[in-house]
Amino acid sequence: MEGTSLAVWTVFAVLVPVLITLWCSLRRSGRRSLSRAGKHAWQETDLFGRPTYCSLCGLHILQGGYCLCCGLCADHPCVAKASRRFPCKDVLGRSEAAWSHHWVRGNLPLCSQCVRCGLQCGSQPKLCDYRCIWCQRTIHDDCIQKDLKSADCDLGEFRNLIIPPSYLLAVKQMNESNSTDKLLSSLGKDWTPLIVLANTRSGNNMGEVLVGEFKGLLNPFQVFDLSKTSPFEALQLCALLPPNSAKVLVCGGDGTVGWVLDAVDEMKIKGQESFVPQVAVLPLGTGNDLGNTLGWGPGYAGEVPVEQILRNVMEADSIKLDRWKVQVTNKGYSLRKPKVLSMNNYFSIGPDALMALNFHTHREKSPSLFSSRLVNKAVYLFYGTKDCLIQECKDLDKKVELELDGERISLPNLEGIVVLNIGYWGGGCRLWEGMGDEPYPLSRHDDGLLEVVGVYGSFHCAQIQVKLANPVRLGQAHTVRLILKNSRMPMQVDGEPWAQGPCEVTITHKTHALMLYHAGEQTDDDDEYPSSESDQDTPHTKA
Repeated sequence: MEGTSLAVWTVFAVLVPVLITLWCSLRRSGRRSLSRAGKHAWQETDLFGRPTYCSLCGLHILQGGYCLCCGLCADHPCVAKASRRFPCKDVLGRSEAAWSHHWVRGNLPLCSQCVRCGLQCGSQPKLCDYRCIWCQRTIHDDCIQKDLKSADCDLGEFRNLIIPPSYLLAVKQMNESNSTDKLLSSLGKDWTPLIVLANTRSGNNMGEVLVGEFKGLLNPFQVFDLSKTSPFEALQLCALLPPNSAKVLVCGGDGTVGWVLDAVDEMKIKGQESFVPQVAVLPLGTGNDLGNTLGWGPGYAGEVPVEQILRNVMEADSIKLDRWKVQVTNKGYSLRKPKVLSMNNYFSIGPDALMALNFHTHREKSPSLFSSRLVNKAVYLFYGTKDCLIQECKDLDKKVELELDGERISLPNLEGIVVLNIGYWGGGCRLWEGMGDEPYPLSRHDDGLLEVVGVYGSFHCAQIQVKLANPVRLGQAHTVRLILKNSRMPMQVDGEPWAQGPCEVTITHKTHALMLYHAGEQTDDDDEYPSSESDQDTPHTKA
């Protein structure tokens, strides 16, 4: 009876977020892209967040469009005329290093301050005052008539992240000798251009909004939608930039980050190693364990302004992240080549892989129902509760053999084994640390060591997540070998699950990735770095 009540409650917990998501989807249905007239990227909406005025006729807009790149607003009758009259951001521009302000009138951000007189502007209930779409400075109608209208634009606060249009034009016109060198000298040594790669299908569908906001603050040429452009194609922009200067901001889940890092490895293979960028993460997925490990938080839901995100990228520190090769070789006679995967986060066999497999199976059938992070976590909860009752992965210790650096490990009665590269697992749990009340070798994500733990089942996983239990620490190792005997079990690598028959799994070090670490999101008890260099060479130890 108690199990039935728990199942009913779980179904209810899943159903309510699903209904909320469907309602939000219906609200979003009134928002669609207009045809790209001229150079503007018009987005149609009937849900302006505040009073908005048409940039052409000056009337209050009830239904209309706005440009994702320059912020120009127009009602339906004026869209075509506004496209012809007002230019959008010029992504190539002129060859001169000097760059003039590009003023757009009206609809200024809240609490805007005039760059000339210092008083508030854009506060009147009409189309008034101006904003430069490059440097984001604002100015009164009266003040712009004086001496700032013809002043040069320095691209503002984020000049070190913006790829200036004049630079792109100079690269395009390589026949002009030294034009690029002159521009580089004017940009300064702190210029670290940023390439934004956004997955518009991740998490809470925040990617589409972020693409527009980043295009408004940066050069639209350096912002890519990964549903339209592959990471490798987008990263070819790095070849137009000075060696070792570029940064990349990946807006998406851990799977998207892995996709981008695979593209970076492809760049290395094709001889572009000197152009490999440093990678930052804006976590939009469900788990976001890699983003959490690197200090970028458990998940972004729009609570931090995009301007602050760019500041965090500029302040972030460069670190290394271990990347691992996971080779799965089927046992017995088989003509299939071994499956080779890249791992950044973790590999697992057992209940958490089963939950991921069930989740992905149902998401493929009904992808529109899985666009909310809350819904996704509720579905994981449902399958975790179900496995507590069924225990599909029991007696794992009788089905597998485990070797750490060539040494056979004796296994207790487990249901799951997890091989960790990073500190977080399962959507924010510090699995290796557990309750933190036992001595254990510290973990790092750049020491060439893996942490291997066992779990007794889904209920044990839940206890670890709320710090009511410790994992079964099996040890640390440079190489992990797992043999699945005559059974079929669920496995996953970085949240990508599959059902696997008898096989041999070997995990070895592959390479390092250059990542950006944001210390501002890390708390005191989240420090996962060893206190001495000797800790980095700790051999595998039995728990």
